[in-house]
Amino acid sequence: MGAAAGRDPFAEAAAEARRRLVAALDAEGALPDPAWRAAFAEVPRHLFVPSYYVGAFGGYERLSRDDPDPVRRLSWLDGAYEDRPLGTLLRGDDLVSSASQPSLMADMLHALDVRDGDTVLEIGAGSGYNAALLCHRVGDSRVTTVDLDTDITDAARAHLHEAGHHPAVVTGDGALGCPGLAPFDRIIATCAMPSVPAAWLDQCAPDAIVVTPLSTGVLRLRVPDARHAEGRFLHTSAYFVPVRGTTPAAPEPRTGGLPRRALDSDLFRFLLTLASGSLDPYEAYALWQREGRPGRERYGVTVADGRQWAWLDDPEGPYSWTLGGPPDGPGGA
Repeated sequence: MGAAAGRDPFAEAAAEARRRLVAALDAEGALPDPAWRAAFAEVPRHLFVPSYYVGAFGGYERLSRDDPDPVRRLSWLDGAYEDRPLGTLLRGDDLVSSASQPSLMADMLHALDVRDGDTVLEIGAGSGYNAALLCHRVGDSRVTTVDLDTDITDAARAHLHEAGHHPAVVTGDGALGCPGLAPFDRIIATCAMPSVPAAWLDQCAPDAIVVTPLSTGVLRLRVPDARHAEGRFLHTSAYFVPVRGTTPAAPEPRTGGLPRRALDSDLFRFLLTLASGSLDPYEAYALWQREGRPGRERYGVTVADGRQWAWLDDPEGPYSWTLGGPPDGPGGA
């Protein structure tokens, strides 16, 4: 990494911007683990976003380190170290890859509970920045990152090389994992999933942990073995680019006739999306009201015997529903 920094004309300014980012994350309590604090302090995010897109009136604005205007180059560098997501690949008007918000990345990495010697599979290579943070924590040889798109994996590999890291970067369907390099002690996804792929659990080492976006939240599963996994959602909201490949998208929930105050609530939209295809939207609204508008951390997911279901408060309680399918009898209310 030191050699790359020596050739980097932005290295000094980037180091100061990185100190400001880490100080901001510290102030939010986002970096309680010194190992992850060191990773965010030392991995140069700007090398992973040589250009990116930010929302602008009527579409997106592109910022780049190669911009001939020094003011815009400074805007690019400052933006690379702001606590916000950055679009990294557009196709037409569609954003197909992004660099996640650093504070959300920190929450997910802490939830992963990585230990020395763990092997980690990342689903969704993105810019390569998250893989670099993992490499900093456990070493390059213990990290594998997978993405469906050759353009994304080629770019991530190049960014990682520039930053001095060389994990396994694999082009493939992330929902299928990476069986050739399994088993993994930890799996983390940086793309939104409609359910938990069975292939991931098959590739888990005993007592593995899986952290993945699901609905508009982040699910943390403990996996004693490939036949069983269970866990709860983190409290934080999370909006990721949906997984692409063979995994079917979750059905869009019907919202006609629901009160505007419910549709404007992030917590209700989370329940509505989580239960889409299983729980009637009007039953979802009644449940949400009756249970005091529950936060994400009261919900969880269980995978067992080839089935998976989401639940509120208790996996065996009265409020549960099959993920991506019809309700399980009386428990689907």
